[in-house]
Amino acid sequence: MIALDRLLSGPGPVARLRLRRVRGSSPREAGCEMYVSERALHGTIGGGQLEHRAIAAARALLARGDLAETLDLPLGPEIGQCCGGRVEIALSRMGAQDRQAALARAAEAAAAQPMVQIHGAGHVGRALADLLQHLPVRCVLVDSRAAELALCAARVETRLTPLPELEIATAPPDSAFIVLTHDHALDYLCAAAALQRNDARYVGLIGSATKREKFRRFARDQCDGLETHALTCPIGAQGSRDKRPEVIAAFVVAEVMATLTHAKGAAQPVAFAAE
Repeated sequence: MIALDRLLSGPGPVARLRLRRVRGSSPREAGCEMYVSERALHGTIGGGQLEHRAIAAARALLARGDLAETLDLPLGPEIGQCCGGRVEIALSRMGAQDRQAALARAAEAAAAQPMVQIHGAGHVGRALADLLQHLPVRCVLVDSRAAELALCAARVETRLTPLPELEIATAPPDSAFIVLTHDHALDYLCAAAALQRNDARYVGLIGSATKREKFRRFARDQCDGLETHALTCPIGAQGSRDKRPEVIAAFVVAEVMATLTHAKGAAQPVAFAAE
């Protein structure tokens, strides 16, 4: 799949495919869009035979030089799908203004994505960045060690700072914070800073139930009785006991995304099993 700006800035014609109407069960919701050129794609309207046929129709429209067309497709055995619904797809050749508007909408959507700050660029932190780069979040990897940040190959923001708590303080509302630094004292400082905001959608601290209890005492004694009920620790505890960084990261990402995709204000810290 090609980046939208590359696709829309190219010289060739591009068609927009939009699910205009959905009846019954469908793999995507009404209003979702994808973009198709002669050789490239961006986005999805649901995959499978539905999307295969829509792409073929869009490319045929471009080849004919037509401006618009509407497809009405059943999502049943007629096209080899089993959703059972029916969709109406609007196909349209994009002009210059259409392309500019699409890029503006994409930029607006990207700006509205929640921030996920990863504090600690060690093995698990980098594995988290590898996964989060593909998701609709603004991922920021924070560390005080330049050498560790340099090992991150993911397409995410990286911030080198001796004061990570300042990055937490200036994050947008409704951000998520995953704390897994190389130092327990720094872990406590970052987790406390995230909890003190009172607007974080997720605050996770790597460790065990024992570490959670130690942090609770730290918050009580050193942070004026800071409440810790919103803290998730251990992180990814609903997954397996596999300690490989990539496996831990997979369960943590699932946990964070489940929280972020809840209705705003409805997120709850994930329960954990005591040791």
